[in-house]
Amino acid sequence: MHTLTTLTAGASTSSLQDWIKHNVVPLLILMIAVVLLLLAQKGDNSRAMRVVAGVIIALVVLGIAATGKADQLGAWLASLVTS
Repeated sequence: MHTLTTLTAGASTSSLQDWIKHNVVPLLILMIAVVLLLLAQKGDNSRAMRVVAGVIIALVVLGIAATGKADQLGAWLASLVTS
């Protein structure tokens, strides 16, 4: 068990976050754009707009998580309701 603790002591997730930001997010946005294009061609505009709204919300949450600003955002939101 001591060896596992020693191996994980130097581990970091920063390179994983960078890889996700540079590779996965652009591919997801591209796939969503293709789906929206197909939905718009079929005339299903209301469904396409729901997908756009969901994607925007998901990207905001991903951006907050990837930048590490969640604590500051939480403090700001709490300051809106408390005096």
